[in-house]
Amino acid sequence: MPDHGRHGPADRDFPPPGGPWEAVSLNGKLVGWAEHGGLAQARRCAEIGEQLADEERSHLLGRLGHKLRSAVLALQESARQAAFGRPELLEAVFEQAQEVGRRAAAVEAAAIQPKDAARGVVLGAVLNLSLPIAARELPAGAVVLGSETALVEAFARIQEWMGGPGMTIAAEPVGSWWKISVAPGGDRKPLAVPEMGEPLIRLIVDIHLEGWLDASPPDGADIYLPAQASR
Repeated sequence: MPDHGRHGPADRDFPPPGGPWEAVSLNGKLVGWAEHGGLAQARRCAEIGEQLADEERSHLLGRLGHKLRSAVLALQESARQAAFGRPELLEAVFEQAQEVGRRAAAVEAAAIQPKDAARGVVLGAVLNLSLPIAARELPAGAVVLGSETALVEAFARIQEWMGGPGMTIAAEPVGSWWKISVAPGGDRKPLAVPEMGEPLIRLIVDIHLEGWLDASPPDGADIYLPAQASR
């Protein structure tokens, strides 16, 4: 694609707008769309994809690292004042230490590739761990293909991004994918660190899980995850 943008899941059934485009595959895997295919074009598309993923991760890590350093400096200053005659700041020190932990965990989630291999994971089991408060509409056979660690991380962060009472989640099969629609709760609050919301979730879903996060719906977000092939 001329703009190197994502327009949907990496699937021949989801061509980008415009065109006509030809699906470009390398070693049986769709790596892009172009006016003309061929092995050289496929290799070029794969290189561009890896480059864009590396750039996205580096940019996000830079932003998260900056926010982490800011939180550490604030914690150090509060701890210093609490140690020198400001004991009322001890509660703030505790809260700031928790915030440092949350931001450090976000850096880790962005930096570390999950070590467990992709396998069939029951979507309901993942949501039991990561989204216990959400109302659900899930088919019994909703099984996605991916790293269980990354799946739990992604949906736990979706709860932070869109969480609160009234949050709903539904899933439906779309071709060889599960489309998971998330609607936020009524009292959704913006995150103190916006990068820990959509940008981090997009990295986990698009790169670690080889899916697609569609944040364009005005009333929530759609997540496309590979479906496990039926046996």
